[in-house]
Amino acid sequence: MGDALRHRIQQDHFESPVQEAVLNLLVAADHLRAQTERLCGEFGLSASQYNVLRILRGVHPEGHSRCEIARRMIERAPDVTRLVDRLEKRGWVERDRSERDRRLSISRITPAGLELLATIGPRLMEVQRDFAARVPEKDCRELSRICEEIYGEPTTPANRTTMRRNR
Repeated sequence: MGDALRHRIQQDHFESPVQEAVLNLLVAADHLRAQTERLCGEFGLSASQYNVLRILRGVHPEGHSRCEIARRMIERAPDVTRLVDRLEKRGWVERDRSERDRRLSISRITPAGLELLATIGPRLMEVQRDFAARVPEKDCRELSRICEEIYGEPTTPANRTTMRRNR
């Protein structure tokens, strides 16, 4: 492997290639998360709040319940209600009661929230362009496949053999 991880964490030896891969994945994810947090921070948002807005834009003009938002989050957030509260105070989200179940609150993105996402979007595309300049598209596909192996549903040994043959 390369020397970037060894230099970054000041460690010369790893217990195994698996340990090195896991550490590399964590450092890379932290790097991308920090870039996203920094950019969102310029707009007074956390990355989690941005994620909520992106989820609600995807179902605009309908909306989602708190539980559905939580289910779709990239990073699990312990208190989605508080995230939505903050977005509502800024005028980027509104909440209504469900017509079918008055106990259920539905969050919707507002026109101001859509405008904010339109402003942030091109800046976040810069982060993706930087990533694309470093990682060729073929490797992006392979990285996605590997990541899905890590967090996706466990597969049986027979399924793994079939998947490897189909590559």
